[in-house]
Amino acid sequence: MQWLTTTRTRRLRRTPRRVEFFQGTLGDTTEFDDARIFDTTLRDGEQSPRTSFSYDDKREIAAVLGEMGTHVIEAGFPVNSDAEFEAVRDIAESTNVTTCGLARVVEKDVEAALDSGVEMVHVFASTSDIQLEDAMHSDRAEMQERSVNAVERAAEAGVEVMFSPMDATRTDPEYLFEVIEATSAAGADWINIPDTCGVATPTRFGKLIADVCAHADARVDVHTHDDFGLASANALAGFEAGAAQAQVSVNGIGERAGNAAYEEVVMAAESLYDVDTGIDTARITELSRLVEAASDIDTPGNKPVVGQNAFSHESGIHAAGVIENSDTFEPGVMTPEMVGASRELVLGKHTGTHSVRERLVEAGYAPTDDEVRECTRRVKDFGAEKERVTMSVLERFAREVGIDHESEGAEVNA
Repeated sequence: MQWLTTTRTRRLRRTPRRVEFFQGTLGDTTEFDDARIFDTTLRDGEQSPRTSFSYDDKREIAAVLGEMGTHVIEAGFPVNSDAEFEAVRDIAESTNVTTCGLARVVEKDVEAALDSGVEMVHVFASTSDIQLEDAMHSDRAEMQERSVNAVERAAEAGVEVMFSPMDATRTDPEYLFEVIEATSAAGADWINIPDTCGVATPTRFGKLIADVCAHADARVDVHTHDDFGLASANALAGFEAGAAQAQVSVNGIGERAGNAAYEEVVMAAESLYDVDTGIDTARITELSRLVEAASDIDTPGNKPVVGQNAFSHESGIHAAGVIENSDTFEPGVMTPEMVGASRELVLGKHTGTHSVRERLVEAGYAPTDDEVRECTRRVKDFGAEKERVTMSVLERFAREVGIDHESEGAEVNA
């Protein structure tokens, strides 16, 4: 198939951003110098309640993820159904990016993942006592044995192997390290630490990851959930503590409140830590809109990086500053152009004269100061009634106030 063929290209190492305020709280960017991105939109993201990607959705999302330079794409759970198996197989065959298939520590799961042709098999097993007893109806010894066997089988097949002790953050530490050491010795290339129920905090999670790194010969990966709104922060804490990779999903979709958001983790690494992830960040907004449409999960306006309001300004003070220099009321180290978005000056109740003048001039008007003030008054009054002030509304106000338009002058001159 040709529809998903991608050629992975790395961006040239960008010139480090050195903005004056980097000398303040952002002056030290030495916490970590590499950040691999493992995308699980097509697996955990699709597990969002009431979300189901079509076959074509999966192909298109995987294609864009691959073209952007994502390090690993978890294409799905091959044993789940024939359709899922085919989708995973097609993605594995048609992209140059490392593809991953999920498997429980069950023989048929591992064999299905291997048969699908993925380059990485991600095996997982519950390790917390509550899940072992009340969900898996198993015990620690049995689950550890099954985990080791599953890792050994996948390793024998010659693929990369990742092992996840599910619910790691609620697992007895002594047992957690025992399982990690056993599966690492069995051939796991990666140990993924999942905060399955989203109960970690950045400081505690960072300490856990540092301890895991000390117990595992394998590279460490993290998978964080957003039940308390800390998923992206915890993923970054994982990097700071020594993890080499983080699992993310586009727009943060996933089980319950979702996962660490692809766009948040990538842009924080790039802009706040000055780490070159290799991701083509200029396509982040495009990717976000694609997943939004396919998942049928609306992206909130105030969503970081990709929300409609991320680079929008209504407040008079903010808009005036941004017109003069966008760094005044935007991060500066992250611009709309970097993520394929655009800046917007929104008209409404909080609008000031600077924003109104800017929009009028852009539309071809030549207002006087008094005319700008009158238009601004009308915009504020209209917005206070919870009415949306569009450009057509502003132009109506301009005509009512009698502001000259350049086209009118051209007609007179003609």
